[in-house]
Amino acid sequence: MAPSLLGKIARLATSPQGKRAFNQAKDFAAKPENRAKIEQARQKLVERAGRGRSGPDAPAPPEPDAPKR
Repeated sequence: MAPSLLGKIARLATSPQGKRAFNQAKDFAAKPENRAKIEQARQKLVERAGRGRSGPDAPAPPEPDAPKR
């Protein structure tokens, strides 16, 4: 059986590489100009999650007053 995603994340977090990446991310987030970039990226993710699929082949969202089927 393949390791779960959570197991892989836990293994990375305890490895020297994972600790180094965590410290780099923490240092990056400590700077105010980078915090603004992080917030912008977070907002984009939230907007995408709220929209669901998007793109030319995605189904159009239902009209607000359209009856549900």
